Amino acid sequence: MENKNEILKISQLETGILQITLNRPGALNALSAGLMEELYQTFLAAKEDRAIKALLITGEGKAFCAGADINQLAKLDGKTGLDFAMRGQMVFRTLEQLGKPSLAVINGFALGGGCELAMAATLRIASSAAVFGQPEVKLGVLPGFGGTQRLSRLIGKGRALDLCLTGRNIKADDALAWGLVTEVVAPDELLNRAKTILQNLIKLGPIALRSIMTVIDRGYDLSLDDAFAFEASHFGLCCATQDKREGVSAFLEKRTAEFCGE
Repeated sequence: MENKNEILKISQLETGILQITLNRPGALNALSAGLMEELYQTFLAAKEDRAIKALLITGEGKAFCAGADINQLAKLDGKTGLDFAMRGQMVFRTLEQLGKPSLAVINGFALGGGCELAMAATLRIASSAAVFGQPEVKLGVLPGFGGTQRLSRLIGKGRALDLCLTGRNIKADDALAWGLVTEVVAPDELLNRAKTILQNLIKLGPIALRSIMTVIDRGYDLSLDDAFAFEASHFGLCCATQDKREGVSAFLEKRTAEFCGE
């Protein structure tokens, strides 16, 4: 994949990792309509490209993403606001259901829509300088790109209410303690650590990875019995694959498995 728009820098690493960098540093990488469309098209293309095994998402400059473009937000009314929220939810849901692991690499501010984008990724790591928050209430609105729902599922209802009702920010250490991110590293180590995480993931069976993400995502809101049945169906699916046969054989033969995605 080649980058065709300066507001989104795209580079495909040799290992099959697609690095996506939000590139509006002067606006703290705010999510303009144009940037949202570029993200959507990039996610769709990544889903279909077999050469892409995982996504790394970060921001240029001192912010991951500081949220929605306030100039565009100011123009919304009831109807256009509904359309705006539904479009944003659809873009982020596309990332969440990509079937390939994604890692949000949070190098600075992740506020509003930026925090929502990070939560739509499969995993999140942060720089020790990162700051998180859902400050929409201070603008008279609420998180509209899935933030109220993903935040409560990730960190619990009480803490989600705290952040959304007060609009306050939290630092990286609190985000780690609350489960919003899985690691906090020094700023100069962040990108290399992110690449290492994804390089290790893409060595694993892509069918198993996809099934794990699907079962956790869709099973979360099912009854426990229905979720168990859903899990078992995907276990059976995996058992019918060449990857399962390769994985078990490699383990028994004490060698590294070479998965093919079939």
